[in-house]
Amino acid sequence: MLTISSIALFAALRFFLLLIAPTSPAGAAPLDQALSHPSSSSSFWLSEIKRQGKVAYGDDNFQIFRNVKDFGAKGDGTTDDTEAINNAISTGNRCGLGCDSSTVTPALIYFPPGTYLVSKPVVQLYYTQFVGDAITVPTIKAAPSFQGIAVIDSDPYMDGGANWYTNQNNFFRQVRNFVIDLTAMPATAGAGIHWQVAQATSLQNIRFEMVKGGDDNKQQGIFMDNGSGGFMTDLIFNGGNYGAFLGNQQFTTRNLVFNDVNTAIFMNWNWLWSFKSLTINNCKVGIDMAQGGNNQSVGSVLVQDSTFTNTAQAIKTSRTDSSIPTTGGTLVLDNVDFPGCAAAIVGAEGNILLAGGNKVASWAQGHAYTTGTDVAANATCEAGAAASASSQTIQGALTAPNKPTALLNSKGAVYERSKPLYESVPSSSFVSVKSSGAKGDGITDDTAAIQSIFDNAKPDQIVYFDHGAYVITSTVKVPKNIKITGEIWPLIMASGSAFSDQSNPTPVFQVGQPGDEGCVEISDLIFETKGPAPGAILMEWNVRGNPGHVGMWDVHFRIGGTAGTDLQSNKCKKDPSAAHATANKECEGAFLLLHITEKASIYLENNWFWVADHELDLADHSQIDLYNGRGVLIESKQGPVWLYGTSSEHSVLYNYQIANAKNVYMAAIQTETPYFQSNPDATTPFSPNPKYHDPDFSHCQTAGCKKAWGLRVLASSEIHVFGAGLYSFFDNYNQDCLATESCQEHMVSLECGNENTYLWGLSTKAATNQVSIDGRGVVDQKDNRNNFCSTLAVFEEV
Repeated sequence: MLTISSIALFAALRFFLLLIAPTSPAGAAPLDQALSHPSSSSSFWLSEIKRQGKVAYGDDNFQIFRNVKDFGAKGDGTTDDTEAINNAISTGNRCGLGCDSSTVTPALIYFPPGTYLVSKPVVQLYYTQFVGDAITVPTIKAAPSFQGIAVIDSDPYMDGGANWYTNQNNFFRQVRNFVIDLTAMPATAGAGIHWQVAQATSLQNIRFEMVKGGDDNKQQGIFMDNGSGGFMTDLIFNGGNYGAFLGNQQFTTRNLVFNDVNTAIFMNWNWLWSFKSLTINNCKVGIDMAQGGNNQSVGSVLVQDSTFTNTAQAIKTSRTDSSIPTTGGTLVLDNVDFPGCAAAIVGAEGNILLAGGNKVASWAQGHAYTTGTDVAANATCEAGAAASASSQTIQGALTAPNKPTALLNSKGAVYERSKPLYESVPSSSFVSVKSSGAKGDGITDDTAAIQSIFDNAKPDQIVYFDHGAYVITSTVKVPKNIKITGEIWPLIMASGSAFSDQSNPTPVFQVGQPGDEGCVEISDLIFETKGPAPGAILMEWNVRGNPGHVGMWDVHFRIGGTAGTDLQSNKCKKDPSAAHATANKECEGAFLLLHITEKASIYLENNWFWVADHELDLADHSQIDLYNGRGVLIESKQGPVWLYGTSSEHSVLYNYQIANAKNVYMAAIQTETPYFQSNPDATTPFSPNPKYHDPDFSHCQTAGCKKAWGLRVLASSEIHVFGAGLYSFFDNYNQDCLATESCQEHMVSLECGNENTYLWGLSTKAATNQVSIDGRGVVDQKDNRNNFCSTLAVFEEV
């Protein structure tokens, strides 16, 4: 991810009192395993399962799973467990202060049931998961004398204000299944989690307990001052001054509940934020997005399927006709109820823009665009003379789109489902792939072993990938009824001649066969290539099933930039000074990351489709040139398809493409154009393949036109995008184009007569035309300038 210097300006807006962060915790060996606290104090499968995970491309003896009680933590509510917990996290030369990133020291930190008293921050190092017991959720309780920025700190501050990690690159973290209790602290201090993170991160199933009420209350559940991306779900905030103090480039949150908080959500700054299924009860303010006053720091806020109850001011905004930037403070409401609220939306002068007490079907402030009629589109997919879009500035009610029932739950809200934790499943039902013959050593061909495991898995079993790297040399056929999970992102690595020919693309994991109906759940895996694999489709998804019964959670697709991939800075370091008429074949990635086929349905949540733009493991951490054909292709003719909190970055032809599809929901999506383009441009090294509806860029007259589409939609219907941040930061690694917002010519392409396509909260960066219809730009970015991007409240192609 790109480090944007202007972010420092936004960070300066924060007024949270930063206390001195602790020094890096000293390493310590765990207690003798024979004497350790038995994990069997809980029946949660994660505490009982046999531990066989190994780091394939690092220290074979590195300890991955760590029970905090094995390191001396008591969990009795009276003993100070700070040092023991930090020792459990830091043991083994892990990636802390002075290490910007590393994928070869992963740690899963397990907290058994108990109350863990801490007096200083628990520092979460890079590539770490904190997992509390899911049956009897543990509490981390701040002592009355607690000193530090937050109970859990994901990116400590050093003296002088610098952080341990580059916030936009602070990837691969999870925290789930906890109560965080600040009630023993004075009301004037305390925060639950300092969460300054980027992609492939998540918070899930956490309750924050804080002191309720009081004008001097300074407590916060989450303090987020910076970062790029991420996902949160299933969080409860009780009490406090701010439930969540938020500042990040783009983010997706779902199912957050706030009770008796002074201000539920304080939005300090953003480019884009999508809130789904908020429940805000008995608060003074629901969402305060008025930061910056007339010069707004908040780009856009989208709220969907939410309820604000007995909250005096549900949403505060500072947007006016004279405020700057032009589209700053864009706000979208979709299916939001305000029972018992005096005011639903309050303006800069305290004026009521929208009265409370009612359910709002659709409301927005910002710029709205609607297409004209393109008579040529259906026949030829070429822009007709009438291809256009009319625009207006809005602040008021809109006609709500009729969403297809296929995307909705029984109450009329867009369907959602949290990642399965399998808390009621006994450990005996988990089938370890290592116990069943797979090696996961990053060398051995594990194709046959994994296929055999899948073929023999019973309906009541869950296939468990112990941490490791599993080399796959031919297509693995995943059954239509199976559950799969992993130990802190084990690697599935495509390798060999079967995946070498881009003219004959071949799936690595083929989930079901065309026409299959079943139940497939996959969580906590990473799919990669081991060396170039220009003919690899990392996953082909064919199966369809009942809502939420076919899906992937916290599954990531990562090309290069890490140990074992052979696509690193020692081979693929950027070289913008040389003309790249042809790409370096040693630095080619895959043909396509994810293909959702014509008869499939799927639910996706917190998935990152990343072609590495920089090195994570070698010491230089330099930028690299990797050439990956395509990101995510959706061809489901009936759907439904849901994407929550996904990101697709740096593929050559496009990052997201929806072709001949129906009933697709996306909230929110994020993309980046490859930094090396246009040297070479998007036509190199992957040839357009008509079978996959590839763009051929034949309409282009300039190099800036031949760049990866952020989002391309063709011949599709009922496409509902609820938040999109689509960015272009470079031309051949040069950023002069940012001054004129012209790093590429087009970003979103709508082609071939789509029907009922809605782009809510679209933010683009440095694309001259934000939206184009059949090759013709219809929305110019200069008309929609925001704090960093250019933003639309809505674009409708109906």
